[in-house]
Amino acid sequence: MNTLFAIGSPVVAATLAALLLLSVTTWSIGLYKLWRLFQGSRQDHVFSASFWAARDWQAAETASRQGQGNLARLAQSGFSELDELAAPQAGLLHLGSPQEVLERQMRQEVQNIQRYHERGLAELATIGSTAPFVGLFGTVWGIMHALQDIGHSGAASLDVVAGPIGEALVATAIGIATALPAVLFYNFYLRRLRVQMTGLDNFAHDFLRLAAKHDFRR
Repeated sequence: MNTLFAIGSPVVAATLAALLLLSVTTWSIGLYKLWRLFQGSRQDHVFSASFWAARDWQAAETASRQGQGNLARLAQSGFSELDELAAPQAGLLHLGSPQEVLERQMRQEVQNIQRYHERGLAELATIGSTAPFVGLFGTVWGIMHALQDIGHSGAASLDVVAGPIGEALVATAIGIATALPAVLFYNFYLRRLRVQMTGLDNFAHDFLRLAAKHDFRR
């Protein structure tokens, strides 16, 4: 690494600094989303138990108002829409059959939750796909300067060539090491997001069924 910086190329140094920044960004996003994932799973589990243990529709609404997490947010959106439907002066946004209006509102809320949880995935995908090429760029640049220095020195033995080129290859290794956790984080959270969306869709379907049973009233 010292040799890589010692060849006098600020481009290589900037490349390594960029890879370090990308690595820090990857782990920051990955660990933060991991914490949010465990927190959200716990909140959904608590709310789900509270909601389905409710004895009536009013108790379910109370549990929704007090709950936290994605499922609670979806239930709160559903009950808020039921309030709007019951209002005597409902606007154009709430016109239509209660089933269609409530279904549209809950579908939009599911999409909003999905967009929220997609934050950081684009960054992880970008880092995972570009970090190896950034490292390769640093390696190519380092090898170019190493060969120039070797040419100026006039010595071309294996001992002279292997050292600088071997050090230049470190940039590629760092690029791969930066990309690997980004790809793993991305695939893991993408899979978890699909599972979460399936759970939200199932809950929305059950909520619509219960709302229809109560004539779309609170």
